[in-house]
Amino acid sequence: MSTSASYPLQLEFQADRHITRWRPLVQWLLAIPHLMIVWAMRSLRQILTLISLFAVLFTKRIPRPIFDAIVMTYRYEWRAMSYAFFMHKDYPPFDFDLSSEDDGLEPHTSLRLTYPEHLERWKPLYKWFLAIPQYVVVVALAIVAGLGVFAGLVAVLVTGEYPEGIRDFLVNVYRYALRVEAYVGFLTDRYPPFSLAA
Repeated sequence: MSTSASYPLQLEFQADRHITRWRPLVQWLLAIPHLMIVWAMRSLRQILTLISLFAVLFTKRIPRPIFDAIVMTYRYEWRAMSYAFFMHKDYPPFDFDLSSEDDGLEPHTSLRLTYPEHLERWKPLYKWFLAIPQYVVVVALAIVAGLGVFAGLVAVLVTGEYPEGIRDFLVNVYRYALRVEAYVGFLTDRYPPFSLAA
C-alpha cells in the first residue's frame, strides 16, 4: 500500500501477512523498550511544537532542524506501533535520523513529510478550532481501530495471517490521525482530507 504524493504527509506499509501464531502474545512485550522511547519522544515533540508555534508566528517558517526532529519522532512512533500491534515481525531499528525523508532502515514502514517553505503566520492560532471535526472523526476511527486490532489478534492466533482488509484499515486510520496531527502541529497548512484513502 502506498500513499499519494499529493498530500505532504506520506505513510506507507508493506509486509507479509503471515505472522507466526504465538507472536501477538509476546511481541508487545518486545516492543516495550521502543514504546518507552516513544513516550519520551512525545514529550520532546510537545516542546518542539511549542517552539514551532512561535517560529511560525514570527518568521512564517519552522526551522528545518526542528521540523526534521518532529518528523523523526512520528516516524519512530509509527515503526514502534506497527511492530507492537504485530502488523509485521521484524524488530524495528533504534534509529534517530533527523530527517523528514525516510532513511529506509525499516523495510515495512515508511513515513515522510514534505518541508513547507512558507506557512501562514496566524494559522497556528486557530488551526486547532478548524480541526475539531477532524478530531471527532479520529476518535470514532480510533474506537473502530481498537476493535480491528482485537480482530487481527484473533485472526493471527487462529490462522497465522493478518487479514489484509483489517491491516489496511489500521494503516489508513493511523495515516488519517497523523495528517490531523501534522496540520494542528504546524507542519503543514494543508487541511487534511476527510478520507481514509491513501
